[in-house]
Amino acid sequence: MQLAFWVRRAHKWIGLVIGVQALLWMISGLYMVVVPLEVIHGDHLAHVPTERLNPSATRITQARLHETYPGINSVSMKSLLGKEVYEIKQGQQTSLVDATSGKKISPLDRDQIVALADAAYVGEGSIKGVEWVTKAPKEVGSRPVPLWAVHYDEPGETTLYFSPHTGDLVARRHELWRWFDFLWMFHIMDYEERENVNNTLLRTASITGLLFALSGAWLLFYSFNRKKQA
Repeated sequence: MQLAFWVRRAHKWIGLVIGVQALLWMISGLYMVVVPLEVIHGDHLAHVPTERLNPSATRITQARLHETYPGINSVSMKSLLGKEVYEIKQGQQTSLVDATSGKKISPLDRDQIVALADAAYVGEGSIKGVEWVTKAPKEVGSRPVPLWAVHYDEPGETTLYFSPHTGDLVARRHELWRWFDFLWMFHIMDYEERENVNNTLLRTASITGLLFALSGAWLLFYSFNRKKQA
C-alpha cells in the first residue's frame, strides 16, 4: 500500500529528527524528578534567621521618619544583625534606616554583608571571596543590581547573593542549581534566556513528536489489520 510506505518513511525520518530532543527531555526530566526542588533552591545551604523585634523606647517615630526622608511610599520594620531598622521605599528606591538614630545605613558595606552571610549560611564551607556585582550574571536572572555575592569554598561552589539596599538574601546558587538550569535550557528549548516555555522551537518539537507518535500508532493498527486479512 502506497500510503503505508510513505507513513513508514515519514515515521522513520521524524524519529531521527526528534530522537535526540526526546532523549534530552527524558534526561532533564529525570534530573528534575531525582533531585528535590528544595535542594535545587538551596534551602539546605542557607536560611534567613528569624529575629524577634524588641520594642525600643528610643525608637524614632514614623512621623519624624517622614519629615527626614520626604516622599516615602511605605515603611516596614525588621531586625538586621540584632538591631531594629526601618525599611523605607521612596519611589523605586529602597533604603534601610537605623530605628534609633534615624541614620540611613544602606547600602550595606562588605563587613555587614559578611555578617549577614555568616548568620544565613548553614553549609560546611568557608568564605573564599566577596564580590560587588554591578552586572547581573545569568544565574540571578532579572534581579536588580548592584548585589553582593558571597562565594564559599566547598564542593558545591555555593554563592549567596544579598541586596545592599535591603540586606535580603535574594538568591542561593550552587552546582546542583546550575546543572538544573543547564538541563532546563534543553528541556524547554530556550537557549538564550532559559525562561520562555512557550517558544516557537519548543512548539515545533512538540508537534513533531506528536506526529511521530500518531504515525507510529497508525502503522501499528495497519500491521494488525494486514495480519487479520492474511
